[in-house]
Amino acid sequence: MNMLTRFALAFTLVATIVPAQAQQPRVPVSRAEIGLSFAPVVARTAPAIVNVYAMKSMPRNNPLLDDPFFRRFFGDRGGPDVPGFDAPSERIQRSLGSGVLVDPSGIVVTNNHVIEGADEVRVALADKREFDAELVLRDPRTDLAILRLKGGKGGFPFATLGSSDDLEVGDIVLAIGNPFGVGQTVTQGIVSALARTQLGITDYGFFIQTDAAINPGNSGGALVDGAGRVVGINTAIFSRSGGSQGIGFAIPSDMVRVVLQSALGGSKVVRRPWLGANLQKVTADIAEGLDLPRPTGALVQSVVPRSPAAGAGLKPGDLIISVAGQAIEDPDGFGYRFATRPLGGSTQLGIIRQGREMSLDVALQSAPETTPRDELTLDNRSPFAGATVVNLSPAVAEEMRTIEVETGVVVTAIAENSPAERFNLRAGDVVLEVNGTEIARTADLAQVTAQRARIWRITLQRGGRKLTAMLPG
Repeated sequence: MNMLTRFALAFTLVATIVPAQAQQPRVPVSRAEIGLSFAPVVARTAPAIVNVYAMKSMPRNNPLLDDPFFRRFFGDRGGPDVPGFDAPSERIQRSLGSGVLVDPSGIVVTNNHVIEGADEVRVALADKREFDAELVLRDPRTDLAILRLKGGKGGFPFATLGSSDDLEVGDIVLAIGNPFGVGQTVTQGIVSALARTQLGITDYGFFIQTDAAINPGNSGGALVDGAGRVVGINTAIFSRSGGSQGIGFAIPSDMVRVVLQSALGGSKVVRRPWLGANLQKVTADIAEGLDLPRPTGALVQSVVPRSPAAGAGLKPGDLIISVAGQAIEDPDGFGYRFATRPLGGSTQLGIIRQGREMSLDVALQSAPETTPRDELTLDNRSPFAGATVVNLSPAVAEEMRTIEVETGVVVTAIAENSPAERFNLRAGDVVLEVNGTEIARTADLAQVTAQRARIWRITLQRGGRKLTAMLPG
């Protein structure tokens, strides 16, 4: 039986079981039915959707100045008599995104990647007014940023945040933003999936997926439900061409609310609950070993002493399956559900321990900075030159999303074209030992790397694994 025959047979079988009373297509019978529209929802929400313009100064490099001959005669900046050499030494890089006014005082939510590194941010409202904006708070972990309009007298139009937990697959949603810089545009679709995790877009990977057309420039714009409430901030698309292919992702409004509350409370960082345990994904093999019907939940690898997890009695080998009654599928799902719980009090974790379901009450408190950071950027003759490091603490481990250890030094940044970059050092690496010396503080690393060495023997922790490398001095 060929493929076409099988398809025809399948179609015939399906056709025979369609109920006789199934609704048939019909012509609208009234002007009211013809006039059904999303226009009232758009009219209520669109005035709160803004365009965000970010400007960044970039050095302008004339390729002729890379030639030693030209540099000898014309110097670093060239001269006015040389064609092309009188160009400004800097150029302005501009990016365009969208944003949402969420407060009448002029508070705007957008994506962090829209304004990252910007020297100047300007916001244009739907009514053509424009304002300079100041950065109130940025949170790279969620790819969210909060701006405040300058010079306004308040009374701005604003959109109401709904609860993303009220969404269901199949719900109709609208995406409002400024794709390709053509002006405000509204597209319509449905929620095609919820709780999309493991996408690698942000640390808290837990997204609303929609087929409403989202394109470059929509980033930071609103995903709106049928009642006109903002249920998500559009942030990414899946595309092979750069344009919409029917799969877009939005940050849930419940996470937006956490970041917004931190900003309105005057904090420069987002404070979230800290568990104090290292978790791993449940694979099919692990599920079989735990006698689970399917791979689900977050498996506890280790528990940090004196943490909320330790205080609640969480143990290595426990399988976390829910947070506050909400089922979780993987560590990303746990991270989102736990991070969106309000600080103070406690929440209930549903776990499986040795085949038995039970619940634990975990305190909702932020990670402490038990050790001063003592940030240090190394510039000596060592493989660490160009690396910025800080002392590890629960707060730093939480920010860097690294495996928590008792002591150590964690890499937070790597300079371009530096020895550290050539050594393949990465942000989040924990330096444990250098040339036989245990590294407990940044001062230890500064001292040991200040010494000349013929061979560098370095032990790191990366993603839960210990790595040892030997490099020539």
